[in-house]
Amino acid sequence: MKKNVGGFDKIGRIAIGIGLIGLAATGNIGAWGFLGAIPLLTGISGSCPVYRVFGINTCPIQAKKLK
Repeated sequence: MKKNVGGFDKIGRIAIGIGLIGLAATGNIGAWGFLGAIPLLTGISGSCPVYRVFGINTCPIQAKKLK
């Protein structure tokens, strides 16, 4: 898969994912918090299927290769 997530976007996704999973694991929010695995995995992999559908690319290295 081509990377389309980069920089602050990647850091934000990882932080939000870890935060939601942590809150769900400690019982502070419901089980829906485990959906934090989605932004966590997209942040770690650097690829987001939703971005691909809409043609969004926040990864500067991949954006240069596409031009």
